[in-house]
Amino acid sequence: CSALRVLCVQEDCADHVLTMLRGAMQELQVGRTDLLSSDVGPVIDAEARANIQTHIQSMRDAGHRVDQLALDTRCEHGSFVPPTIIEITDVAALKKEVFGPVLHVVRYKREQLDALIDAINATGYGLTFGVHTRLDETVARVSERIHAGNIYVNRNIVGAVVGVQPFGGEGLSGTGPKAGGPLYLLRLLATRPDELPAWCNTGNAGSAPVVLSGPTGESNIYHIKPRGTVLCVASTEAGAAIQFDACKRTGNRMALLDTGAGQVFFAARTADEKKSIRLVANDEVEQGDYQAVLFEGDSDALRELNQAVAQRQGPIVSVQGLSSDELAAGQGYRLERLWREVSVSVNTAAAGGNASLMMVG
Repeated sequence: CSALRVLCVQEDCADHVLTMLRGAMQELQVGRTDLLSSDVGPVIDAEARANIQTHIQSMRDAGHRVDQLALDTRCEHGSFVPPTIIEITDVAALKKEVFGPVLHVVRYKREQLDALIDAINATGYGLTFGVHTRLDETVARVSERIHAGNIYVNRNIVGAVVGVQPFGGEGLSGTGPKAGGPLYLLRLLATRPDELPAWCNTGNAGSAPVVLSGPTGESNIYHIKPRGTVLCVASTEAGAAIQFDACKRTGNRMALLDTGAGQVFFAARTADEKKSIRLVANDEVEQGDYQAVLFEGDSDALRELNQAVAQRQGPIVSVQGLSSDELAAGQGYRLERLWREVSVSVNTAAAGGNASLMMVG
């Protein structure tokens, strides 16, 4: 899942890197996976091969440079796809994920780094991101801006270990808790017993990152961050207050549906509180930009809301629904579902840059 699909290279060194990549590709051996001499095996089936070949041909037809390794007679039978390098001018040229031995390469100018990160975010996919740089400022800059669940610095981007680099993405790359992370156990439970281990208590927005144990020479930090905007649908002022508290505790912005209860609640807020609340019309359900939903009301209205949210394009959005009676009885929304999780793994042995890569060429 985390195999490299898009390589973004600063234009100052792009020609040199591409020359090395094309040469390295020619050294690969494609063949049956029961042979130790094989570097690259077949893709899963003939349909997958056809889809990948169609993608490669469409990129070639669009005028992108395509370099491929020639396959020999050992690959005549089976769903083999030749390792392929495709140069593209913009990340937006990719419309879907490509699961196969295909690497897309994008050149970028140093001053366009922020725009590049924004373009990656705009694809909607956010599983794994890696950065190689000698500059700590660049690491901090891109790590804060990128929307990805797993971030790797000066190391490879595969091989996540449970409890060390909890694995999972966001957006189109994941909607649930990270496998091997502190929120995973909570999604397996209908209720939260008092005897849960301390690492399940994730705290409120702004909680300090958690340092996870790992091998020597590697730093692994786990963060919880707000999802962004939470659409809140309240039928009572008290319900709106509980939803607002949930958004505030998790650091999210509140998009409050403009109902009678919502208007009464909003009018009673202080000027500072109103800064984090936005009253929105009914069409926000179908067209708005939000990352989670909190609902108060009966089951019929909740069913209609779920259907409307499910028909939206893009990532699956989590909907939590409680009745007014349940809220009055003390039941609450699950705050951990309003967070996104980010794991950052840093090769500390490569402080100032990956030494092995710097020796190449």
